[in-house]
Amino acid sequence: MLNYLWLSGATLTTFPALYLRITGVQVSPVMESALFGLAILGAAFLLTWAAEVAQMDISQSLALAFLALIAVLPEYAVDLYFAWEAGQRPEYAHYAVANMTGGNRLLIGVGWSLVVFLFWITKGKRGITIERSRGNDIFVLGLATLYAFSIPFKGSLSLVDTVVLLSLFVLYLWMASRSEQVEPELIGPPESIASLPVLWRRVTTVVLFLFSAFVILASAEPFAEGLLATGKRFAIDEFLLVQWLAPLASEAPEMIVAAIFVLHNRASMALGTLISSKVNQWTLLVGTLPLVYSISLGRLDALPLDSRQTEEVLLTAAQSAFAIAILLNFTLSRLEAGALLLLFGTQLVFSDPTVRLGYSRFYILLTVFILGKDRGRLKNLVPMIPGIGRLAARGGGGTVPDE
Repeated sequence: MLNYLWLSGATLTTFPALYLRITGVQVSPVMESALFGLAILGAAFLLTWAAEVAQMDISQSLALAFLALIAVLPEYAVDLYFAWEAGQRPEYAHYAVANMTGGNRLLIGVGWSLVVFLFWITKGKRGITIERSRGNDIFVLGLATLYAFSIPFKGSLSLVDTVVLLSLFVLYLWMASRSEQVEPELIGPPESIASLPVLWRRVTTVVLFLFSAFVILASAEPFAEGLLATGKRFAIDEFLLVQWLAPLASEAPEMIVAAIFVLHNRASMALGTLISSKVNQWTLLVGTLPLVYSISLGRLDALPLDSRQTEEVLLTAAQSAFAIAILLNFTLSRLEAGALLLLFGTQLVFSDPTVRLGYSRFYILLTVFILGKDRGRLKNLVPMIPGIGRLAARGGGGTVPDE
């Protein structure tokens, strides 16, 4: 019964926004951003639950591609809107980068740390060990991060970036499809949906997909514009609102689902899910922005970045590099999670470009220190590709107990 209450509650959160969208009733910017943000949050939960159940009815490789696309839809819808508008209103390029960098840093700084601390508090464990198969995720994430360091120096997101990052995304799907297939472990609302007769299960899943996707796409524009109007009305930096409040609505369901996995003693799966989400965002989401911008513009062109945007991309890439370095032994300890959370939290206090560039340098120095101190971590970047070797036969595994 509780699972159906969750399904009903998530669905009901979308109704006020749909009413505003259908009737055209005007409300204050604060109310607009709140209601449409709530609708995106509720729809994102429905989308996440439907995606979990869908794994029961489609092939593994198709499921990987499909679920990877679904995972970024809530954030992609908002970012797509900003990138599209940037083709007509150049100042919106500012917000496309803000939303993208905010979502990426929030996922690592808060999401990864959250599951470790929750696992410690509820189960008394010192950290989380992830499966060796996650080496594929870390490998692709590493390649994408190395490439991302070139973006600030170019001062733009170009179609070359689209080709490179989308190619890495395809590589990630290919590598994942060759890994060992694991039956989905469903808990909460997905478990209740999965218990339905086959026909009703499939119908319910399709309806949830269509409904949640419709709500997310219908809410993206008013939510984004509501945030900008709220910032202007209360003299709050719109860049910061877009960077942090917008991703909260799209990232919260993934983090909460990961937290539920931890509570059910599936911490490795929880962290692995968030790592996969980071790969999707850092390749598919970022790579799509210049493509959408060019289509809106009506010609092939690069999405320009100003000094603030290049600074944000550099800081995001540096944080990603540090996160990869500490994951290369396939563990994330309390100390490492604390470092991720502390560095993320304290950087929010500073708006001075010099200080924030200092954070980028500090992330990079920590990365070099970790890899220099434990050079054995680097061999764990070797993915499970035939002819190169399998991670299961390599050393450098985690020492922190998961279960």
